[in-house]
Amino acid sequence: MSERKEHKSELHPRNKHRGRYDFDQLIKSFPGLSSYVHLNKYNDSSVDFFDPKAVKALNKALLIHHYGIKNWDIPPDYLCPAIPGRADYIHYAADLLKISRDSKKSIRCIDIGVGANCVYPIIGVSEYNWDFVGSDIDPIAISSAEKIVEANEVLQKKIELRVQKSKGNIFHGILEKQDKFDLVISNPPFHSSQDEADKASRRKIKNLSANRKTKKILNFEGKSSELWIEGGELGFVKRMIKESAAFKSNLNWCTSLISKEKTLHACLVQLENIKGNVHRVIEMGTGNKRSRILAWRWIK
Repeated sequence: MSERKEHKSELHPRNKHRGRYDFDQLIKSFPGLSSYVHLNKYNDSSVDFFDPKAVKALNKALLIHHYGIKNWDIPPDYLCPAIPGRADYIHYAADLLKISRDSKKSIRCIDIGVGANCVYPIIGVSEYNWDFVGSDIDPIAISSAEKIVEANEVLQKKIELRVQKSKGNIFHGILEKQDKFDLVISNPPFHSSQDEADKASRRKIKNLSANRKTKKILNFEGKSSELWIEGGELGFVKRMIKESAAFKSNLNWCTSLISKEKTLHACLVQLENIKGNVHRVIEMGTGNKRSRILAWRWIK
């Protein structure tokens, strides 16, 4: 059975980033941001989102000011995520958990593809005091996430990191027999090849600014494992659905961010064709961008 929620044009009501960035307060929290803040053509304070250093400084300020994360950094060329969209996923996932686990005091989550930035667990710990396991196929990303956890006392004993040694597996090789997770979250790579990822990046840059199309945008860069995977987003989520069925005793709600309508349709068909699951689509609105979460759980 399925359920589709009405599309929302704004960020989640509990999202701390619904309004404009308060740069005065952010600079107070992280003075290093000040050198990147300027007035834009509308005479509003802003940063240059084409400048990787400015984007990283903004993220540091947001994580300090809103989430109490004093020490955060990522290695060169790794993705620097947009914090508001990441927070939206966590808040909608929290709403989902209230459906079946309203009375449970502690929540344990696994983030598939935690990345070097560790942002989803950071927000989940800060906002809801959840416990996390973060997995990734990239040992450097795991090492970076471990450094973030070790450098922030609030994250210690709340986040565990595990390396996935097989690119073909999602849960196999990561889940241990005794593991029980209330929630699985995942933001899979969009693309199926490096060439496809490069073409998409060039299109985004061209659409945003024809005059600055040769300038690197950190948000559109990233290591290959962050941007593409064999089979693309569709292959990843379909594999995730199939593998999750083998671990139904370990998992409650499984969720994945879905960027493409064709991926959503194909995954819904897959779930409809497999007996013994409940699934739904959670529509999210982040500015002009439409995104959704596909959620499913196996009836035990």
